[in-house]
Amino acid sequence: MSQEAVPEGAAPEHPKGLLRRMEELMAALSADLTQLDADLQSSADHLPSCDPVAPAPPVPSPGPTAL
Repeated sequence: MSQEAVPEGAAPEHPKGLLRRMEELMAALSADLTQLDADLQSSADHLPSCDPVAPAPPVPSPGPTAL
């Protein structure tokens, strides 16, 4: 399968360098997402708690309309 994905003679010049760069980017993304999660959790702690509200009563239908 790897032969189908990469044509002959088209092997990357620095596969280890590319892999290392991808790992660095994934680590940075993970750190950013962790910080975003912490920020969202912190802002959620400052919001007033949501009390369940009873649903609104149904609106009566106006009945048949005259034409």
